[in-house]
Amino acid sequence: MTHKGRILFAVALSTMALGLTACNDDEDASSSAQDSPSASAPASSDPGSESPSASTGDDGAAPAGGDTTAPGTKLKIGDKAVLPFTYGTEKKGTIAVTVTAIEKGAEADMAGFGAKAKGMTPYYIRMKVENVGGTDLAYASLKLRGELEDRGPTGIVLIGDLPGKCDNETAPRDFTTKGASYETCSLSATKTTPITAASFDEGDAYSDSPVLWTN
Repeated sequence: MTHKGRILFAVALSTMALGLTACNDDEDASSSAQDSPSASAPASSDPGSESPSASTGDDGAAPAGGDTTAPGTKLKIGDKAVLPFTYGTEKKGTIAVTVTAIEKGAEADMAGFGAKAKGMTPYYIRMKVENVGGTDLAYASLKLRGELEDRGPTGIVLIGDLPGKCDNETAPRDFTTKGASYETCSLSATKTTPITAASFDEGDAYSDSPVLWTN
């Protein structure tokens, strides 16, 4: 199931304000609000696209043995992390995430977003997600963040996907049993140095010490 909803650009740097929403990370709020056009991907009739955003809390259903991947763990592409997961207000469980690739796209891939995307290089974080806890996580979605080669943030937040290039799939209807799995992609982008890592930073335990996958 593919989410092809609206894509917003939100930029933390005051010199790169691109979206309806600005990330005011230690910046002057007035400068971040100067330029706020929006861009849209093709609309979808997919009911899964109306689901609430995914978030992870510390009270997610971790395995009884406490064998979730510790905050701050550094992994390689192809390694699996077991993570507590909360989606919306009702769905909780434990998932295993394996980042399978971080692929560099072409600037031309962003052409549909207009002049504000000029100079922006997309990166596609591809992953496999598995239901470890066996709870009902149907239609849930997960997004990982891209990080630059110096481990700094990209300063750009993209909500959505690039159909045919990086499809942000929601979990299928039968993602309710232990061992169920699906593949998805998180879209990230940079105007500066390359993106070489993907991070999971949802929930209090991981917000300051994310799990990180690197090439």
